[in-house]
Amino acid sequence: MIGCHCPVCRSPDPRDRRNRCALAIRYGPHTILVDTPPELRLQAVTHGVDRIDAIVMTHAHADHIFGLDDVRRFNTILGAPLPLYANAETLTIIQRCFGYAFTKPDFPGVYRPELVPELIQGPFDLLGRHWLPVPMVHGRTLVYGYRIGNFAYCTDCNEIPATSRALLKGLDVLILGALRPQPHPAHLSFAQALELVAELQPRRTWFTHLSHDLRHAEIEADLPESVRVSYDGLEIVSE
Repeated sequence: MIGCHCPVCRSPDPRDRRNRCALAIRYGPHTILVDTPPELRLQAVTHGVDRIDAIVMTHAHADHIFGLDDVRRFNTILGAPLPLYANAETLTIIQRCFGYAFTKPDFPGVYRPELVPELIQGPFDLLGRHWLPVPMVHGRTLVYGYRIGNFAYCTDCNEIPATSRALLKGLDVLILGALRPQPHPAHLSFAQALELVAELQPRRTWFTHLSHDLRHAEIEADLPESVRVSYDGLEIVSE
């Protein structure tokens, strides 16, 4: 946190240095990027994300989209435009903020992102895998989590409706947003997240999108063994 010198912000534990969250999903030869936070370039360089084949967005809040300009490097590596998948509201906002990334340059040699909008209107197939959108509530905003096989990613939310919870049964891995111990109007608290875990019964859960209220080790000490805290660079293998 800017201007904060709390024990977490001064912690020597590298797991307590929390950048804005995103996810690179790899299957077969493909890598799909979920969200483009402001630290995207730094995270990609640090953790060896050398290529992506598509982008999928959960929602259009600044901490999840404002690294989008840096995908220009992935266009260069791929040698082609990148498809960007999102719901209608998210696409509208992104195209307003980054309109130049969705139009052809007026002259050659312009170095900028090249994106092709792909509207999510339900389940969709992406590079050989079936993606199931999971509608969730984030404050007053409709956001999407995603289920791919027995893996699901459900970050920013304060509520997952019953119809969406039914889509999250039988998971091997669930990555779930859990901001802090105290309640928040737009995010799940630790207690609320644990209630969802108890209902959904995934085999393994990782909390993500944490604030700076507690150190990594302190949080994990109070969690069930099947629930852990994610950190920058974490790699998870799911069948």
